[in-house]
Amino acid sequence: MNAVAVLNAAVRALPRERLGLVLALLGVLAFSLTLPMTRTAVRELDPWFVAFGRMAIAGVIAAAWLLASGARRPSREDLPLLAWASLGIVIGFPLLTSIAMQTIPANHGAIINGALPFATAVLAAWAFGERHSRRFWICAGVGSLLVIAFALRDGLQARGALGPAGGDVAMFAAVVAGAVGYVAGGRVAGRIGGVATILWALALALPLTLPAALLMAAAEPPRAGLVPWGAFAYVTLISQLVGFFAWYNGLALAGPNGMGRAGQVQLLQVFFTVGFAWLLFGESVHPTTWLFALGVVITIALGRQPAKADR
Repeated sequence: MNAVAVLNAAVRALPRERLGLVLALLGVLAFSLTLPMTRTAVRELDPWFVAFGRMAIAGVIAAAWLLASGARRPSREDLPLLAWASLGIVIGFPLLTSIAMQTIPANHGAIINGALPFATAVLAAWAFGERHSRRFWICAGVGSLLVIAFALRDGLQARGALGPAGGDVAMFAAVVAGAVGYVAGGRVAGRIGGVATILWALALALPLTLPAALLMAAAEPPRAGLVPWGAFAYVTLISQLVGFFAWYNGLALAGPNGMGRAGQVQLLQVFFTVGFAWLLFGESVHPTTWLFALGVVITIALGRQPAKADR
């Protein structure tokens, strides 16, 4: 038996919900490098080109894949959810993070992005009735306040002014966009599968993203060194495409309240991102950054554990 067969057998042996969490973790690992790679790319490439270029290239790959495989078109019922997924994680999150990474370090953005599990769970509860304990809502509020306090604190230290920078605002907006895309995509992935979900979301955005990318490239031909182009390739192929194969399948397999359950493994993303930004890209990480990261993760972890009265 070859290695691939052994791996496939091991995957099939996992319980459905556990497999979902494993796939979600693989998606988190892929996404953990998104902010550092985006930060690296926009040092020499225009952030709007980075955003629309990654959308367009991934979209062309997705459309070619769908045509070559003869994939069945999504039903009319699935199209609104796919449109919201496309707006959130194909267009909104890449564009807003590209803007944010011009002015704030990746480790700073990672703390703000640490609110994404909360935002996803809250939106899933509001839109689709996923239920959470009273403890969850208390911890959600505390965790959100920690993230806001971190942004205000860094703004005061960096500029001598109490308030978030433009990069902070863009990053907060990216969290909202990411939550919309996660919830809508996770919902439809339960019906059509994780791979089909991201492929159709990318393809639906192509009439906007491809012309925009071509116009930007024509107006100002992109020029950069090998490292920024490598970072651009990562956010295009891994962050925008491959990572979602694992993530959306993980959401679909995680069982009832799956989007909230998958948030448990997303707790690790802030540490992965801060660690990668320091280890691979030499970003200076102040000890208080780790403390805020730990505080956000603790509040989410406590919120994910049902209180005795809620069981």
